[in-house]
Parts: sequence; C-alpha cells; structure tokens
Amino acid sequence: MILKYDEVVRTGIARQVSDNIRSAIMDGRLKIDERLPTEEELAKSFGISRPTVREALKRLAAQNLIHSKRGPTGGNFVKRPDPEGLSKAITGAATLLVGIGAFDIEEIITARLETEAVCCRLAAANRSEADLAAMQAEIALQLDEAVSDEDFCASDVRFHRALVESTGNGPLKLMMYTVIEAFIPITNMIVFRVRERHHVASLHQEIVDAVRDRADARAADALARLLAYVRESYSAVLDARARRDAPSQASA
Repeated sequence: MILKYDEVVRTGIARQVSDNIRSAIMDGRLKIDERLPTEEELAKSFGISRPTVREALKRLAAQNLIHSKRGPTGGNFVKRPDPEGLSKAITGAATLLVGIGAFDIEEIITARLETEAVCCRLAAANRSEADLAAMQAEIALQLDEAVSDEDFCASDVRFHRALVESTGNGPLKLMMYTVIEAFIPITNMIVFRVRERHHVASLHQEIVDAVRDRADARAADALARLLAYVRESYSAVLDARARRDAPSQASA
C-alpha cells in the first residue's frame, strides 16, 4: 500500500485554514456578504500554497458558509446563513443514525411527543387560516383511497411540517426539521403496511380541529394518541416478523 503523506499534511492544513475562517464568520469578524481576500492574499497571509487555500475554500463552500461570484467584482463572499441547508445536513446525519439503529423507536416516539406537543401549543396560539388550509388539504388527500402508500407517507410528512410551520417560530421550525424530515419517514417505512390510514387521517383531523379552536391541550392529546398508534403499529410489525421467522429458527 502506498500512503500519500503529502496529501494528508496538505489536507490537515486546509482544515486548519477553513476552521480559522469559519470562526471569523461565526463570531462576526467577517460579515454577511463581505468579500474574502483573494486566494493569493490568503496564501501569503497563511504562508501556504494556493492549492491548499482552494481546498480550504471548498470546505467552507460545502458548509454553506461562503459562495463565489465571477467577474471583475467577483470573488468569495460570506454567505447568509441558510436554515434549510443546515437542516438538510443535520437531517441527513440523523437519518443515517436512525438507519444504523442508534435510536430506538421508543426514543423517537418520545422525542416526537415532547417536541410536537410544544408545536401544538404554539400552533393553537399562532395559526393562520392558510396554515389550517394546508393541513386540511393533506387530510383530504389522506382520505382518498386511491392514493398510494408512498404518497400517503409523503402527505403525512407534509401535514406535520405544516403543523410546525403554523407555530410561527423560526428557531423551533429549524429544530423540528430533523424530527419531521428524518424520524417520520423512517417510522413510516416500518409501519405503513399495518397501520390503518383512515385512523391516522382521523387523528390528524382531531389535531387540526383543536388547533382551529385554539385548544392546545386537546391538540396535544390527539397527538399523543396518534403516536401511541404509531408505537402499536411498530409492535405489530415486530410481532409479525417474529412469527414469520419462528418456523425457520425451529428447523435450524
């Protein structure tokens, strides 16, 4: 095996440079839309080569911290934070963790119950007619028997996304992105064959009705019953798998 020691060293330096610039962005020394020094200027300042500077800049771009512009007034500029981009990165990591079994179903259900209950309370206080219409539209789709399981699961995600959106709270929406975009699809993949779609839609309707009436406790109660049903459906899947595998284990 041939090891590329020079590449390891260069990458290590590039990481240090990108971390240095990242810190300057995060603590405000570099402002939003501020132009970074040129590659040549950065190379001279850090005492490194331009290829190493480019590697550092690629790292920053991958983290959505900078973006480049072409032309006479172009260069690399500090990027305005993108909550959705950050959320997608976090969600990707969370999905991977769920996929490898780092979180069990009880942890996921508990996380959803505690966080979405907060959303129910704020949604009841802050929802708009447009928010209610968005949730109601998803329920109408879920009650359509012609809708495929895949489309039903996608609608389920959109329903809970709309519930979070109706809170009107930006930081909470950022925090909930992982719960909605990672945890719900994962559990849907497991339980969709055994759950009763009409029952799920009816519980969604109870949540919307309570939010419309600004009855936060009633909305949280409907949410709790929905998640209890998800837990029961998950257990039913496990029981079915155990029964299916039992004959083969007995004959082994």
